[in-house]
Amino acid sequence: MKAVVLREPGSDDPVEVGALPMPAPKQGEVVVRVRAAAVTPTELAWEPTWKLPTGEPRPRPIVPGHEFSGEIHALGADVRELSIGDPVLGMNDWIENGAQAEYCVARPSDIALKPRSIEYAVAATIPISGLTAWQGMVEKARVVRGARVLILGGAGAVGIFAVQLAHSLGAHVTATVSARDLDFVRGLGAEVALDYRLEWPEGAAGMDIVFDTVGGETLERAWGCLRPSGKMVTIAASSEQTLDRRTQDAFFIVEPNRSQLMKLAEMIASGRLQTFVGAQWPLEEAARAYRPHPAAGAPRRGKAVLVVGDAGR
Repeated sequence: MKAVVLREPGSDDPVEVGALPMPAPKQGEVVVRVRAAAVTPTELAWEPTWKLPTGEPRPRPIVPGHEFSGEIHALGADVRELSIGDPVLGMNDWIENGAQAEYCVARPSDIALKPRSIEYAVAATIPISGLTAWQGMVEKARVVRGARVLILGGAGAVGIFAVQLAHSLGAHVTATVSARDLDFVRGLGAEVALDYRLEWPEGAAGMDIVFDTVGGETLERAWGCLRPSGKMVTIAASSEQTLDRRTQDAFFIVEPNRSQLMKLAEMIASGRLQTFVGAQWPLEEAARAYRPHPAAGAPRRGKAVLVVGDAGR
């Protein structure tokens, strides 16, 4: 089968397309015929991309991309809840080969049935960003109606979901974005949109919750935006190795969750949530998806997606 594989860390072109053996499902697994797989360029900087939990290098070849949509192709002997041909979306294990291939392996608990009304390319953008926002807003921050919520990076892949979910929960949402995205996040439900270069943190004081997708200096400044009993939540990779205890407590990594993914897909199918395909390429042109966007100043909202064949419904 065709698959995207990683080159050596630091390569100018970090991926190439090669030929790998067709996967077979083990007990408790399914094989998915991939129709679309989203691209998360920051994955190239994550430790699990290159190392096993023991710290040893992962065996090659390494296939990136851990969120996808497609159809069930094969079932492990003990899998009963899914059937061959079911349309699905989901995630696969961070330390296993990903989904940027014609076929990938996943656990049934990590995937959900795809509503027929959602195109495969659109469905592939939901799992990681949508679940990250859901778990941050609903589980970690426990947003309630009337809460004042600041979302740092409101026009990013996760921020887009976070703004909409916080708004749907009845929160008063403030989002920091670039100047070109001010109207965009207002359209998603932000009551206040701040140009991160000019208007914050001065315009974002007294928050009940801060949801950070940026990290670094932005996160450090954001602590001052919280009221005394406020809650900080961060997903920024720079926070994972920090020695600061309060940042350790605020940081989390998304986990697969079938029921939450089903809810997100249903919300998108019904029009209560939006997601965006920022760019779309065939699997064979994967290298383009990992390069910086060539049009300086042109927003590319949402995720890049690699498609295998027809990525419609």
